[in-house]
Amino acid sequence: MHPPVRSNRAYRNVARIVRPLLRAMTRHDWSGTENFPREGGFIVASNHMTNIDPLTFAHFLWDNGVAPKILAKAPLFKVPVLAGVLRATGQIPVYRNTASAGESLTAAVTAIGDGDVVAVFPEGTLTRDPELWPMVGKTGIARLALTTQAPVIPVAQWGPQNLLARYGKLLKPFPRKLVTVVAGPPVVLDDLYGRPQDTATLREATERVMDAITALLAQVRDEQPPAVRYDMRKPLAQGEKRVGGDHATHPELP
Repeated sequence: MHPPVRSNRAYRNVARIVRPLLRAMTRHDWSGTENFPREGGFIVASNHMTNIDPLTFAHFLWDNGVAPKILAKAPLFKVPVLAGVLRATGQIPVYRNTASAGESLTAAVTAIGDGDVVAVFPEGTLTRDPELWPMVGKTGIARLALTTQAPVIPVAQWGPQNLLARYGKLLKPFPRKLVTVVAGPPVVLDDLYGRPQDTATLREATERVMDAITALLAQVRDEQPPAVRYDMRKPLAQGEKRVGGDHATHPELP
C-alpha cells in the first residue's frame, strides 16, 4: 500500500510503527470513504469516546489515502517524545481559553487551503454521555467550516472503547477488538455561508455536524440515540443527582 500523497517522512515513519500495532490489536470494518472529496482540503469530524480513538481515526484515514492533521489539545505538545511526534507530523495544537486560542483556527484554515485534511473531534473532549453517545459539540468546528467553506465529512467510530475504556490506562488488546468506522456524506452547510458568524449561526452549524455524526453512530450501533444530547453545561437537566453539596456527579462506564 502506498502512503498518502500529502504525508511527510516523519508521518510515514510513525505509520510504519503504529499501523502494525493497531492491526495486531484490532479488526476493522470501514465504510463510507466514497464520500471523501477527491480534490482539495476538507474537514473530517468524529465522535470521541476514549483516548485511543484518535489513533483508530487516523488509521482509518491513512489507510484510505488521507494523512490527517488532527486538532489536538495543546498540553499533549508538552509530553516528552509525543510532542516531537505531533510536531513532526504536522498536527495542530488547540489552545483553549488563552490569548493563543485563535492560532488553532488560523493553522487549520491554512492547512485546508493548502489541500490538507483537518481531523476534528467537535466535542472537544471525551463524551460524558453515560452510554457513549456524542454530546453537545463546541462551535470551533462551525468556525472552521464556515470560514473555509470546505466540505465537512461526518465520521462515527464504535469499538475503540473496548480496546481502551474511557479514562482507562490499560489496553485490552486480546482478543482483537472490532473497530467500526463509517464516513457519511458532507454535512449541508452552504445555506449558512452568507450569514454573520454569530452565536445562532455557529450553534446551528455545530448541531448539524453533531446530528450527522450521531445518526451514523446510531446506524452502527443499531440503537436509538437519546432524544436530548448530553450537555456538560447543564448536567442537572439530564437526570444527574447532586451528591455532597453542590458537586454534580457524572455516571461513568467502568
